[in-house]
Amino acid sequence: MKVTLMMATAANGYIAKENDETPWSDAEFKSFHAFVKKRKNIIVGRRTYELMKSANDFKECGNPFVVVMANHPRDLSKEMNVQYSASPMDALEIMKAKGFKEVLLGGGSYTNATFLREGLIDEIIIDIEPFIFGKGIKLFAESQQELKLELIKTEKLSKDTIRLHYNVIKKPKKK
Repeated sequence: MKVTLMMATAANGYIAKENDETPWSDAEFKSFHAFVKKRKNIIVGRRTYELMKSANDFKECGNPFVVVMANHPRDLSKEMNVQYSASPMDALEIMKAKGFKEVLLGGGSYTNATFLREGLIDEIIIDIEPFIFGKGIKLFAESQQELKLELIKTEKLSKDTIRLHYNVIKKPKKK
């Protein structure tokens, strides 16, 4: 299953300010919503889920199927199209059972790092917005993992926003 991480960042790599604020451009939000609509699914962490839900982002994204990564699942009896998972592999199994061959990983920092540690990210799309945050939330929470990337494509989303699309170069598995 192909996993694509897609995130907007400030020019210094933060995905949000410390207070979760993301002052991204309209072009960024429109592009993100269109990408999620096309994939019809997204995996997010619990905090990202709550932020997107309160901002009505899921409706803007066409009400995709959502897997929420969380250590403590909660009752979802009132929430359609949402399931909880405690691990990346479980999240991917849920997506596979729903018939998805490609999934979108949409953050946050800890969820991104968990997928990174397990070697499950195939592509990374980073939209760089024209901001520098003094403090904020990193693209990946602290991790010892390192990746080598191959640039596939660059794209200008607006006057000040660019998209970098990378393929993750996987290391051969040791026998």
